[in-house]
Amino acid sequence: MNSNVIYCDPSATISSTAQLLKEHDISGVPVVKNNVVVGVVSEVDLLKLLELPKHGDLWLPSPFEVIEIPIRELISWEETKKMLTDIGSRPVSDIMKKDVSMISSEDSIEDASELMSRHKVHRLPVIDNGKLVGIVTRGDIIRGIASA
Repeated sequence: MNSNVIYCDPSATISSTAQLLKEHDISGVPVVKNNVVVGVVSEVDLLKLLELPKHGDLWLPSPFEVIEIPIRELISWEETKKMLTDIGSRPVSDIMKKDVSMISSEDSIEDASELMSRHKVHRLPVIDNGKLVGIVTRGDIIRGIASA
C-alpha cells in the first residue's frame, strides 16, 4: 500500500487532472472530497472523451455533395476543436466512475488481487473508518510478488 496518495477534488478540471496524471506518471487517481473517496478517474476515462462516432456503410456522394463535403468537413473540424477546448474546462466529476471498488488496510494482498481481477480495475483506494488512507495498484502487487 502506498500511503502517499495522489488524488484530485471533484471540482478539478479535466485538463488539470490530465496534467496531474502526466506529472506523476500514473494512470489514474481517486477523486476525494473531505477525505472521502467519491470516485475514480483514469486515462481510459480521459481517452473516451476523444472517441468519435463511427460512420455507417459505404456512401458515394452526388456531384453536388462533392462540392459540399469539404465545407461540411471544415465546419466539423472547427466544432471538434471547440469541443476539445470545452472538455478540458469541465469538472472531473462529469467523467469519474462513481462506483468505486475499495479495500481496507486489514485486507490481504490476495483480497486486493482478487478484487482487481473481478472488477477489472487497476487501483484500489484503501479506506479505514470511511477515510482514504492509501492506495494499492496492480504494479504494487507485481512488485510484492517479485520481491518475495
